[in-house]
Amino acid sequence: MKTDKNTVIGFILLGVLFFIFFWYNNKQQATLLEARKKQEDSLARIAASRVKPEDKTLARIDSLKRDSASRIAAAGDFTTAAIGQEQLVSVENDVIKVTFTTKGGQVKSVELKNYHSAQGSPVVLFNQNQLGYNVNTAANQSASTTGLFFTPSAPVIQADGSQSINFSINAANGESIIHQFVIRKGAYMVDWNVSLTGADKLLSQGQFNLQWNGETFQQERTATYERQMSNICFSEGNEFDYISAKTERKFEKNVQWVSMVQQFFNTTLVAKNGFGSGDVQWQRKTDSSNVLATAQMNLQAKLPVTASVSVPLQLYFGPSDYSILKHQAPEMDRIVNLGRDLYSFVRPINKFIIMPVFDFFAGFVKNYGWVVLLLTLFIRLVTSPLTYSSYLSGAKMKVLRPELDVIKKKFGSDQQGFAMEQMKLFREAGVNPLGGCIPALLQIPIFFALYSFFNSNIALRGQSFLWSQDLSSYDVIAKLPFSIPMGFGDHISLFTITAVITSFLISIYNMSMTPTQDNPMMKYMPYIFPFMLLFIFNRLPSALTWYYTVSNLITLGLQFVIQNYIINHDKILAKIEEKRKAPKTKSKWQDRYEQMMESQKKLQDLKEKNQRRNN
Repeated sequence: MKTDKNTVIGFILLGVLFFIFFWYNNKQQATLLEARKKQEDSLARIAASRVKPEDKTLARIDSLKRDSASRIAAAGDFTTAAIGQEQLVSVENDVIKVTFTTKGGQVKSVELKNYHSAQGSPVVLFNQNQLGYNVNTAANQSASTTGLFFTPSAPVIQADGSQSINFSINAANGESIIHQFVIRKGAYMVDWNVSLTGADKLLSQGQFNLQWNGETFQQERTATYERQMSNICFSEGNEFDYISAKTERKFEKNVQWVSMVQQFFNTTLVAKNGFGSGDVQWQRKTDSSNVLATAQMNLQAKLPVTASVSVPLQLYFGPSDYSILKHQAPEMDRIVNLGRDLYSFVRPINKFIIMPVFDFFAGFVKNYGWVVLLLTLFIRLVTSPLTYSSYLSGAKMKVLRPELDVIKKKFGSDQQGFAMEQMKLFREAGVNPLGGCIPALLQIPIFFALYSFFNSNIALRGQSFLWSQDLSSYDVIAKLPFSIPMGFGDHISLFTITAVITSFLISIYNMSMTPTQDNPMMKYMPYIFPFMLLFIFNRLPSALTWYYTVSNLITLGLQFVIQNYIINHDKILAKIEEKRKAPKTKSKWQDRYEQMMESQKKLQDLKEKNQRRNN
């Protein structure tokens, strides 16, 4: 026993020493890199200072001349669109403000009026993105529309309240390109209609090749966690799919839409007639910038080889709100991660139970912290018949504990003998030793369902409760001067502490219901699990850790009330005595278990006999 304790203490000390080593080593590396960067910056400044101002001016003028000549050559018959001054035009409705640029006749950025970033500024999407396609501007000459300067029209208000704006370029031979954008009242979706006159010459064999080079930027508290929640979603062959761990995807079926997704927002390109093929290259950033991910998409559509064609597209800039996305394009509601892949089994739980109940409570309770509490009470009420049977099993175990302790002393270190006698006692008393596992098993699908739900529910974003400023993110009661590895981070969450403490109390209570264990690992296991939760929960949404705290408090309260006021231990003991006197029938499982234990005991006895002979 003493040796086992010393081993555990040794491992703990070793772990502490490793932590101190890695922390100090990382600090030294960071200092070294900072010093090296300062040296490189100093050398660059010295080199720059040696260049004469007139040389810089001449070099800049020469570069501009070469660039202008290159633009004019690439523009071909669209010479008037080759060189120009970028102009910005804004059109807005009640939920978004869209800023267009004449360079490329495209969207420059989109501001969401009803949402703010964690830093307090309005949420802005699609900034520093390029969306265009190649056209033939002359014989053996092509250019991307992103490099051509379009002429804007004045925004026009339609009878239904929608607004439209056109961007156009014209060639000397009569060819023209028009980009029409339509913004409707209360809509995050923007219609983008591409009209090509002289399309049989502008496009080679009717091939429309669209390129989208994009970036997503931090909107939440930490870029690291938001990056983990980011991915590329798409509908291929009218079926939803996504990439998160992978960095590329080649489309082999018709593509309906492609989306760059952040934790709570997304930018989606929708093709009403679909794209026939394409590919996407996607990569999460790993640096300390506020850039989450970058993507390069190439999408192809085969158009009729006629003089005039139109390509109907749409652009969605907005929140990843399930109630909004389900009314956009088919399958777009699946952008909201309610359970995927290995955890796809929790999606029906979220879609048909958790979400409707949550929305029902949110309909008359304004504070979302209390909504989470009511949701927790509902979940515990629904699962109460199963949990009650487990508590009853726990009460029976408590009644049998004195007998189990006697059996334990009788068999000492003979684990197989003790297990067989324990199973015999359980069978006589009608106790299911696995009955206490039901609450833990129930927690698994519910936890994964709520993990997905709280991580993707934009309604929780920015909602404060008690000491938490944002239920969609972790709460902070203390900032640390360093970051603890294994997912803990550089802060301490109070809701995480309450969840861990209540889990620890439940572990202590459950230990009091089971017989004494000689195995040190079995003794320490109830304490290890709450300790692991500390590292798992500290960076999770406070709505989830608040739920876990409330659920644990309900468990402790139910166990206390049931054990002390509902369950009559004397009656249980009397029923156990009656079952002992009644004739016993073994289940197939019990019979196989006993056979297995007997085989193991015989094998153990044989090993001990051989050891005595050898000694």
